[in-house]
Amino acid sequence: MDYEVLGLFMAVLLWVAWALITERRHRQLEELGRLPPGPRWWPVVGNIFQLGWSPHESFAKLARSHGPIMTLWLGSMSTVVISSQEVAREMFKNHDVVLAGRKIYEAMKGDHGNEGSLITAQYGPHWRMLRRLSTTEFFVTSRLDATRGVRERCIDRMVRFIEEAGACGSKPVDVGRFFFLMAFNLIGNLMFSKDLLDPKSESGAKFFFHAGKVMELAGKPNVADFLPVLRWVDPQGIRRKTQFHVERAFEIAGGFIVERMESMEKVETEDKDKRKDFLDVLLEFRGNGVEEPSKFSSRTINVIVFEMFTAGTDTTTSTLEWAMAELLHNPKTLKKVQSELRRTINLGEKLDERDIENLPYLKAVIKETLRLHPPLPFLVPHMAMDACKMLGYYIPKETQILVNVWAIGRDPKTWEDPLKFKPERFLEPNMRDYKGHHFEFIPFGSGRRMCPAVPLASRVLPLALGSLLLSFDWVLADGMKPDDMDMSERMGITLRKAVPLKVIPIPFKGGHFGD
Repeated sequence: MDYEVLGLFMAVLLWVAWALITERRHRQLEELGRLPPGPRWWPVVGNIFQLGWSPHESFAKLARSHGPIMTLWLGSMSTVVISSQEVAREMFKNHDVVLAGRKIYEAMKGDHGNEGSLITAQYGPHWRMLRRLSTTEFFVTSRLDATRGVRERCIDRMVRFIEEAGACGSKPVDVGRFFFLMAFNLIGNLMFSKDLLDPKSESGAKFFFHAGKVMELAGKPNVADFLPVLRWVDPQGIRRKTQFHVERAFEIAGGFIVERMESMEKVETEDKDKRKDFLDVLLEFRGNGVEEPSKFSSRTINVIVFEMFTAGTDTTTSTLEWAMAELLHNPKTLKKVQSELRRTINLGEKLDERDIENLPYLKAVIKETLRLHPPLPFLVPHMAMDACKMLGYYIPKETQILVNVWAIGRDPKTWEDPLKFKPERFLEPNMRDYKGHHFEFIPFGSGRRMCPAVPLASRVLPLALGSLLLSFDWVLADGMKPDDMDMSERMGITLRKAVPLKVIPIPFKGGHFGD
């Protein structure tokens, strides 16, 4: 028999065997309990072909037919999708612990497990220690107040770079690129007290490159996640490529850590009371991981550093670029928020972080952007750590839980004119916040696995956006009209604009703030 024919015959046999195994598993789960309703699935592939290029939108459409809690099969991966505030409230109020696990995709699986990861570590004592560290050391009010100057300097530099790139209002700029560079340097300053992206930092530029590659790969659909039989093959090479770039980034971060430890040994005792950055805090917890298991290993510190960059840059960039796009798409709203800024801030002065509380419309613009364009439309996937029942439905152990916050934020049962960009809705008396208590508006999640960096984001987002709106008037490039803007989405690690926003910054004649 021809070897090619034999190979094809064996592939078909494997496919049929896998189809039978998958179907049997589906049936067994259905017999164990009443799963949430959902569309019919195909053998082996399940509902994968119903995902489309915008799964958050595809799932929202399916939810209209099958309900706000539904079961989908992504290959052999059982998935429950939540698409309403009522079900989200039930999940986070009454089932938060059992559903606090993490579904780990292949790209996230490192050779050393998930040691040190606040994002992907399973819920348990080690994760709780990491969480406690982030809330009491990194994102506590006193530390955020102490680093206010760091944020303002990074944003001031962004404004200057945009002014230079725009050549005094004659050239369009890609604002998303400048937002990303600002966010990356901000995390670099908070972690290491230095700009990582400047002409003198070759290692910083390399770290930036490898971190960007990891984010790019993490946003790609991976067939190995849906068909476990292919995991050992890694047919798209996503896990292999991701781990290559992760290891290179770890090597560079490790160099920063060694450099800091050597400098710490030279510091005189009286100088040790200087302001600590995040790396100083992490090094205080450093142990060898064996005799001192309660402390952090060097690997753990590397993971925390890397996650700070990947989690903090893309989400910030996505939100700020969408905010600028929506304002340019809605000129009356743009004029209104700029009027508020220019009435509140004296001519020639820069926006101070302490001014934000006196700028309710600016804050409402940020909230409205997060409602329409949450950076992570499904949050970070949850997982059932044990079987449970929710709203009368059976949720099997290891089921992936996706909370479609994109759909919840556009639910016409909750929001009037849900597709309209209308910041005024967040000026109403019962004003919603994004701290996880208003389940119709949870862009950062809720419960135990809620994003711990919300206090930082609530300062950076309005300050960065407000500084650009105060410093410049903005004109669409090539004579484009607001109604002609492409407002379509592109799914990656975050929900970005499909077409980058290019716009001309015209320095406001009231004067540009100084250094």
